[in-house]
Amino acid sequence: MYIQLNSQIICYEKTGEGSPVILIHGNKEDHHIFDVLAGTMSREHTVYAMDSRGHGESATPKEYHYNDMADDVINLIEGLDITRPYLVGFSDGGIVSLLVAIKASSLLRGIVCCGANLTPEGFNHKDLREIKKEYKRTGDPRTLMMLEEPHISLSDLGRISVPAFICAGEKDCIREKETRLIAQSIPNSIINILSGETHSSYIVDTDILYTHIRGFLV
Repeated sequence: MYIQLNSQIICYEKTGEGSPVILIHGNKEDHHIFDVLAGTMSREHTVYAMDSRGHGESATPKEYHYNDMADDVINLIEGLDITRPYLVGFSDGGIVSLLVAIKASSLLRGIVCCGANLTPEGFNHKDLREIKKEYKRTGDPRTLMMLEEPHISLSDLGRISVPAFICAGEKDCIREKETRLIAQSIPNSIINILSGETHSSYIVDTDILYTHIRGFLV
């Protein structure tokens, strides 16, 4: 399904019945990374799996900024009249979930933020070097966004007024102290560093994440 939100066309898939959840994928992915997770979650929730701007079947913008992606989610919630959904965001989607909660906590019931960073320096040094090499090789503006953004302050996180479940893999490309800092800075949050997991191993083509967050999504 497609919806036009101001000048941006967003593709999304809606499945299931129950309290609403919006799934937000990572950089250079699309909503299909959540197919297994959405299938499991849709037994208990109405699941909206969206393609971020310039990804999947959503329209390609002139520029890429996390704040614009967050505005797309806010516009999706309002455009589809979704009543206080949970956001489940992975990687770039985790950043977006934080920004939506900063901008519009009143629209949400809570967020699940997986493998997110506050600044580009939140990556492990080795992984940041690989991202720089990738951009030099491809010139992809979505990769450039990861090198230049986000810039989320601790005071910004303090404005989030909904429950937050913050998680990352034990072997994540995001520094563990970054994940812990995010959780410590959000007033009503819990943290789970997932033993043995990488950045994406508990997300892509699996429903492992749901075993950890099911009780949170009340």
